[in-house]
Amino acid sequence: MLAQSLARSRATEVAPAIIARAPAIHRAGLLDVRLAASEAEIAAAQALRYEIFYDEMGAQPSAAMARQRRDIDAYDAVCDHLLVIDHADSSRPRVVGTYRLLRQDVAQANGGFYSAGEYDLSRLIAQSTPSQQLLELGRSCVAPEWRTAATISLLWRGIASYLAQHKIGHLFGCASLHGADPHLHAAELSYLYHHHLAPPELRATALPPYRVDMNRLPAAAIDTRAAARALPPLVKGYLRVGAMVGDGGFVDRQFNTVDVFVVMPVDRITSRYAERFGAAND
Repeated sequence: MLAQSLARSRATEVAPAIIARAPAIHRAGLLDVRLAASEAEIAAAQALRYEIFYDEMGAQPSAAMARQRRDIDAYDAVCDHLLVIDHADSSRPRVVGTYRLLRQDVAQANGGFYSAGEYDLSRLIAQSTPSQQLLELGRSCVAPEWRTAATISLLWRGIASYLAQHKIGHLFGCASLHGADPHLHAAELSYLYHHHLAPPELRATALPPYRVDMNRLPAAAIDTRAAARALPPLVKGYLRVGAMVGDGGFVDRQFNTVDVFVVMPVDRITSRYAERFGAAND
């Protein structure tokens, strides 16, 4: 078991010489956030994703992914990869958090958005313009020991810097409720539907045959405080920065989740969070 643990830890490490090739975007203590600038950094992020999605959360890997112990798909080659690096051991910096970022202009040149496999994005895409394009967020995960406010803040500060660099009008992506049985999430799905449904022009709709209704309970039957508390931290974080949800959940049996679509107009992100996550480099 110790040997396996060490092997997993080393899979998320990146050689200091590789890390030194590109500057960090922000720093906080022994952590920094940056965009991957090498295949080695992307491989470390894929190894972290495998540990979280497959080892911890029970997703089902392909045979090739299981052999490599990396979560890999075709989008990795065209996305930007936001990384949180821990420098506690300066000789072995390691990836402890990651997000995958896909801009609309890149998606359109490479077969579309990942979320289009689960949701009809046509209404949202119709709202975009060259000066207000879409940014898809995906494959978000943080190693267990680093699930702290400092790590999450760094990821969001990295996203804020990315927004400032590119002309982004809306952020969107799929967030997951753990467990593929929608009946177990009736309260959370219904709460999101009744209290955070996006307006029609931004409302992506889940695609059959894996679509499930979110309106599973009448609004009056929901304990809103309990339902809000039961949401995953990532979904809570999205709601705090002004996120809204699409219509319908999507059962993803490979990842053992029920997904919900989230969309965040950049101009609706409150000034408090914009200031918090968009601070100047330090």
